[in-house]
Amino acid sequence: MAKKRDTYKYHFKNGRKIVWSGITDDLERREGEHQRKPGWSGGHILQVGHRTTEEAAREWEEKQNKA
Repeated sequence: MAKKRDTYKYHFKNGRKIVWSGITDDLERREGEHQRKPGWSGGHILQVGHRTTEEAAREWEEKQNKA
Protein backbone atom coordinates (compact mmCIF):
# COMPACT_ATOMS: atom_id res chain seq x y z
CA MET A 1 0.00 0.00 0.00
CA ALA A 2 1.35 3.42 -0.96
CA LYS A 3 2.14 5.93 1.76
CA LYS A 4 -0.13 8.97 1.98
CA ARG A 5 1.18 12.19 0.49
CA ASP A 6 -0.45 14.50 2.99
CA THR A 7 2.43 16.68 4.18
CA TYR A 8 3.35 20.10 2.81
CA LYS A 9 6.88 21.53 2.76
CA TYR A 10 7.09 25.30 3.12
CA HIS A 11 9.25 28.35 3.65
CA PHE A 12 8.00 31.05 5.98
CA LYS A 13 9.13 34.39 4.60
CA ASN A 14 9.22 37.73 6.33
CA GLY A 15 9.73 40.26 3.57
CA ARG A 16 12.26 38.76 1.18
CA LYS A 17 13.98 36.65 3.84
CA ILE A 18 13.21 33.01 4.59
CA VAL A 19 13.05 32.81 8.38
CA TRP A 20 11.96 29.17 8.70
CA SER A 21 11.55 26.07 6.56
CA GLY A 22 9.12 23.50 7.83
CA ILE A 23 6.46 20.90 7.23
CA THR A 24 2.77 20.76 8.08
CA ASP A 25 -0.51 19.12 7.17
CA ASP A 26 -2.35 22.48 7.31
CA LEU A 27 -0.68 25.51 5.68
CA GLU A 28 -3.24 28.10 6.85
CA ARG A 29 -3.07 27.01 10.50
CA ARG A 30 0.73 26.92 10.45
CA GLU A 31 0.97 30.36 8.86
CA GLY A 32 -1.18 31.78 11.66
CA GLU A 33 1.03 30.13 14.28
CA HIS A 34 4.15 31.68 12.77
CA GLN A 35 2.49 35.10 12.46
CA ARG A 36 1.84 35.15 16.22
CA LYS A 37 5.60 35.05 16.92
CA PRO A 38 7.16 38.43 17.76
CA GLY A 39 8.50 40.10 14.63
CA TRP A 40 6.92 37.57 12.24
CA SER A 41 3.42 39.11 11.98
CA GLY A 42 3.93 40.36 8.42
CA GLY A 43 5.27 37.06 7.12
CA HIS A 44 3.68 34.47 4.87
CA ILE A 45 4.08 30.85 3.85
CA LEU A 46 5.36 29.84 0.45
CA GLN A 47 4.60 26.21 -0.41
CA VAL A 48 7.59 24.24 -1.72
CA GLY A 49 6.74 21.59 -4.31
CA HIS A 50 3.81 19.23 -3.98
CA ARG A 51 2.45 17.35 -0.99
CA THR A 52 4.66 14.44 -0.03
CA THR A 53 4.95 11.69 2.55
CA GLU A 54 5.67 12.74 6.12
CA GLU A 55 8.91 10.76 6.08
CA ALA A 56 10.25 12.52 2.98
CA ALA A 57 9.11 15.90 4.30
CA ARG A 58 10.94 15.37 7.63
CA GLU A 59 14.17 14.53 5.78
CA TRP A 60 13.81 17.72 3.70
CA GLU A 61 13.11 19.81 6.82
CA GLU A 62 16.22 18.54 8.60
CA LYS A 63 18.42 19.48 5.64
CA GLN A 64 16.85 22.95 5.34
CA ASN A 65 17.37 23.95 8.96
CA LYS A 66 20.92 22.65 9.43
CA ALA A 67 22.42 25.67 7.70
